[in-house]
Amino acid sequence: MDRNLLKFLQKTGVDTRFISIFENKIYINNLKFSRFSRKKEEIFSTEYSQIEVIRSKIFQKICTRASRNLAHIIKPKENIFLVKNDDPINFALNVILEPYQRKYGINIIPGNDIRESVDLNVNSIASALTLDDEVENIIRCMLDGQNIELLSTNEYLDDKKIIYPLINVPKSWIYSWICPSNSENIKQSYESPKDLLLFLETIVPDVRENLYKSALFISH
Repeated sequence: MDRNLLKFLQKTGVDTRFISIFENKIYINNLKFSRFSRKKEEIFSTEYSQIEVIRSKIFQKICTRASRNLAHIIKPKENIFLVKNDDPINFALNVILEPYQRKYGINIIPGNDIRESVDLNVNSIASALTLDDEVENIIRCMLDGQNIELLSTNEYLDDKKIIYPLINVPKSWIYSWICPSNSENIKQSYESPKDLLLFLETIVPDVRENLYKSALFISH
């Protein structure tokens, strides 16, 4: 982290707890709370012209959903393991969690595979499980006549706590943010949603959210 960059942003009046600084880009998580106006962006660009500022309404929606969950599961100064690779979901996870280093003083421990976390000094493991993954699991259980067991109820890997920052976030939002021109093709190649889910979402508003809430209620 470039501390001079952070100090410059803070000097201009930007609240860096509500932006993500990742791979030479700045992503605005919450425009209102970050106070990162166009005028401040102009001032910033005069000093850091090589860093692109990304303004995306869909990304802000993703961060709002994720923050509702993260506010209850992240503890100050804990070490959180993150898989870092080119997968869109893991990329989103890294960008979303980056400002929590300033919000909660967490330490992000990157790795190539979740199994690496077992031998590391980490308190939590951030799972890339999304709302779609959980809903597809629910439908699979229903179609197979099995008891509904939510994937997100798996709380530990060995003695490491598992957290699910994206459990309220649809995959389509993530793909629309990262690759808007190819979001439909990417979504189909990664999600492979069940025919029943595709049918239900044409007639039931917020079907994913409603299925997840119902299954969460039953599981308790």
